[in-house]
Amino acid sequence: MKALRIVGVLLVAAVGAWLGIFLSGTVRAQVGPVETGMTLRPAWQGETVVDASPLGTLSFRTHSAPLRLRVTLENIDQERARMYLEDPRLADRLPDLIVEDLRDGVQSLVIRSLLCAGAGALIAVLMVFRRPMYSFIGLTASAVALAGTGAAAALTFRPQSLVEPRYTGLVAAAPSLIGSAETIVTRFESYRGQLTKLVANVSKLYETMSGLPVYDADPTSIRVLHISDIHLNPLAWDVVRSLKDQFNVDLIVDTGDITDHGSKPENYITDDIGKLGVPYVFVRGNHDSKLTERAVARHKNAVVLDDRMETVAGLRIYGLGDPRFTPDKATFENNDPGYLLRFGQEHAVRLEQPPDLVAVHDPGVGQGFSGLTHMVLSGHGHNRWTKVWPSGTRVLTQGSTGGAGLRALEHAEPTAVQASVLYFDKETHRLQAWDDVTLGGLGEQSINIRRHVEPDPARMILPEPTNAPSPTGTITGATTPTSLWHQGQSSPMLQRSPTEDVGNRMRILSPHRLAA
Repeated sequence: MKALRIVGVLLVAAVGAWLGIFLSGTVRAQVGPVETGMTLRPAWQGETVVDASPLGTLSFRTHSAPLRLRVTLENIDQERARMYLEDPRLADRLPDLIVEDLRDGVQSLVIRSLLCAGAGALIAVLMVFRRPMYSFIGLTASAVALAGTGAAAALTFRPQSLVEPRYTGLVAAAPSLIGSAETIVTRFESYRGQLTKLVANVSKLYETMSGLPVYDADPTSIRVLHISDIHLNPLAWDVVRSLKDQFNVDLIVDTGDITDHGSKPENYITDDIGKLGVPYVFVRGNHDSKLTERAVARHKNAVVLDDRMETVAGLRIYGLGDPRFTPDKATFENNDPGYLLRFGQEHAVRLEQPPDLVAVHDPGVGQGFSGLTHMVLSGHGHNRWTKVWPSGTRVLTQGSTGGAGLRALEHAEPTAVQASVLYFDKETHRLQAWDDVTLGGLGEQSINIRRHVEPDPARMILPEPTNAPSPTGTITGATTPTSLWHQGQSSPMLQRSPTEDVGNRMRILSPHRLAA
């Protein structure tokens, strides 16, 4: 009879201990930049579960004891994450810091669970049998059981399980992504380490060949480095710095999409702007926000243009931010060419004087300034092209200086890294020539520098025709005072032949990819 009572005490104590653990709640722990919640529960099989809701869960068979450790990712401390990204010393120590944080969190969780389990067993036995001696027996038994379970978990811990996770939910494709990510990191570091050297060496070689016929770059010319669509790719700054130094540029014009979502955590990508040492003209792209604009503007050398004009390095530059914000799904993204053209025209007619250069993100907006200026710079399409509109205005749409960011992974072939150096006459402020620089995308070693000469830098800039036929059937267009200023402008013609690209095209290729 006494043995049955002891068995009953142990069963009640076990139930009380289980309820105590279940009601022990969650221990909050800061693991690196991530705020986590940790819970410990009895289970039929031992495992550790990382809950990354709503993406899914990762399960690890870390031990054999009947306990389940659940770690819930609750929030990311953005400032702390940025601190780790910006400080190389902290970034190197991050794995050790995470292990320390996890150890501290688990220790707090174990102590709390033991106390709650003991209290649960004590209270349960006392409520059922109402005898302190039985309560003490139940407390002792539960303590021994918990200690044995903990020892079993420690003795059966399998570190190898951390590289053998089981995926459920939206992260079920993670194994292939992890494999790709490891390859990307290896290729990225190798690629980044060679980019600057590659650009520098080829640029010096190209400089020795710039005396070939067609165009000699005047040392007094205004040199503009046109970049666009960095899309959070930090290697873009290696390219920008190298080109800035090798081509001795006077200013940089960025035609937008420096970020992907325009969020505050992405502002770290703007930190290199202040280190460039030359004016940095920026117009907002459809992936940039007002937060992005302010992050750029905080640098002393930055000139953020959004419906305003400013003289930079001798050039009168007007800039207009993109009217759309793609990451905001509540905002209707109007890609209608007519809408973009009208948006540009509405701002163009309000200008009191013609700019030397117009910077916009989408060439559709830039077309609204056709007939008002001789040069429009844009981006957006991740593919470089140029043309002269009927008015005489040239548009140069830049490719992606960031190799399209993560979008480069969407295609079988990596997206090329592109930028251009433009040469403007110091007196007339007209474009004389430009060099297109194209580097192989992620993992490739190739560079192509191609010079183009403006065939008629002194051409008349005329107003765009209205496409409305007159009674005689001819196309008419009203001549505005703005266009008259351009018609009256003159500049010296080139002393050499205006033929494009004659004898001055150079390609240095090592088209193989880096070994991952």
